[in-house]
Amino acid sequence: MAKSFTVPLVITAGVIALAFALNPSPEKHREKIRQGIAERSQIERILGIGHLTSFVSQYHSLGLASYTTVNDKLTSAGAFGMVFVLD
Repeated sequence: MAKSFTVPLVITAGVIALAFALNPSPEKHREKIRQGIAERSQIERILGIGHLTSFVSQYHSLGLASYTTVNDKLTSAGAFGMVFVLD
């Protein structure tokens, strides 16, 4: 009976440890913001809007995941080493 409880517990602890280890850094968020804006619009890429947005973004870590905001608006979210830029 103890074995059936131990395996899920070890797997859960491993997933949580992996989430902490792979939590995206502020620089990874900023790079994805720059890339996302550059892919969305040529004009914004030429004007450097992505660089400006990434510069003013505020990074917030939740330990298992992280996100950035600009003017209290969610800009990107990330977990397990992946970052997603929101429109």
